[in-house]
Amino acid sequence: MRVVTNNLNVATILLPNPEIKVILAGGEVRDRDGGIVGEATLDFIKQFRLDFGILGISGIDYDGSLLDFDYHEVRVKQAIIENSRSVFLAADHSKFGRNAMVKLGSINQIHTLFTDQTPPEEIQAILTENQIPVEVAN
Repeated sequence: MRVVTNNLNVATILLPNPEIKVILAGGEVRDRDGGIVGEATLDFIKQFRLDFGILGISGIDYDGSLLDFDYHEVRVKQAIIENSRSVFLAADHSKFGRNAMVKLGSINQIHTLFTDQTPPEEIQAILTENQIPVEVAN
């Protein structure tokens, strides 16, 4: 398996597994979370056609908008969405209805939502309308 990531923490976790080849993006490293962002990161991500893009998010508005706080991170996530065959969104229940300043896109751009609780009615309706499965982990 090959994993393309823009996060030092993800790379560090996967590195000991000899069955996983880690490909790490270049760019500016954020000290708060090990995320790598910037123009170099965008150029890097755009070189790949990924089977699965796995994203986290800062908030999901009740209208289905995917929101984040960091404009640079949003641009990287948009590139991942555009270059992935399937997009998985991981978001715990605290992200539902949470506001953030930068709009990444819409929940209808994802293929599966992974979460820890059933989404609120408004968000669930959008997921159902767009036939997007929700996997609730215990």
